[in-house]
Amino acid sequence: MRKLRVLVLMDEELMPPDDLSGFSEEEVLNWKAEYDVVVTLGELDQHVLQLGVSNDLGVIRNALLEFKPHIAFNMLEEFHGVAIYDQHVASYLELMRQPYTGCNPRGLMLAHDKALCKKLLTFHRIRTPDFIVFPRGRVVRRPRRLEFPLLVKSVSEEASFGITKDSLVYDDESLIERVSFVHDEVETDALVEEYIEGRELYVGVMGNRRLRTFPTWEMLFKNIPDDIPNIATARVKWDPTYQKKLGIVTQAAKDLPEGADEKIAKLCKRVYRVLCLSGYARMDLRMKDDGAVYVLEANPNPNIAYGEDFAESAETVGISYSQLIQKIIYAGMKYQPEWRA
Repeated sequence: MRKLRVLVLMDEELMPPDDLSGFSEEEVLNWKAEYDVVVTLGELDQHVLQLGVSNDLGVIRNALLEFKPHIAFNMLEEFHGVAIYDQHVASYLELMRQPYTGCNPRGLMLAHDKALCKKLLTFHRIRTPDFIVFPRGRVVRRPRRLEFPLLVKSVSEEASFGITKDSLVYDDESLIERVSFVHDEVETDALVEEYIEGRELYVGVMGNRRLRTFPTWEMLFKNIPDDIPNIATARVKWDPTYQKKLGIVTQAAKDLPEGADEKIAKLCKRVYRVLCLSGYARMDLRMKDDGAVYVLEANPNPNIAYGEDFAESAETVGISYSQLIQKIIYAGMKYQPEWRA
């Protein structure tokens, strides 16, 4: 890989330290992906500039004009504290004619709007849980077609923000309470969807036009009590102590039905294209006992920390972490936005 000037865009509060000494496991988790990417780029002998961004596009503009990066490694997940505004940062990079890693603005917009995403998948006859959106300020009336249990979550927040074991509801009273929680505490509209009992699967996808999928990954709950549903709550994803308590591990999915790997890979590529994604993404799926697979969400620009699902699944097919970072950069350099046409 030739030496490049790489501008690493990240949340101002997630700027990593130079080393991990003196930090707890919980503290490291907050900015581990940023740390891993910056360290790896340094090991690859790239000229790296870290830039913390909060609510000012001017700092990005100044860095682009002064540093003149070959590529912006986009790790921003929000802007002004709003999760869906990362798409506008990608748009700004395109307006500045700056190559960048990860997903394009259209793909970010379609994937972040979970309701619109589900409508598109349904139109293309791709299985996804039945759902309804309850906007803030509206009365909650469950349509008869939606039967309990139901899962209540934010229509736009990522990383399981606001999802707990109480997000799975079994009656109308609990449904109203949980929708109110999302409205008042998460401060977004609420997405209520059919709960699919089954195996929790993930699939990494990379590319722009020519796509590659990584092996199907699975989240296992080895010590889960009967009163806790096997859903990927915020604690399940981000609390190491809780993960150990429930025996949560992620690994290559085993004992899938015959031919399921190929069908799942084909399905994930289809979803990727329907949502106009680019760069890299992770698909969240559920497989029922009868082998039926449902698409829960598409996650552009997923967590790429070393040891996380995306990087681990890539490593099982011979792609080391440093090679993965190089491939992400290569995809960003090769992406063809309108200004390049």
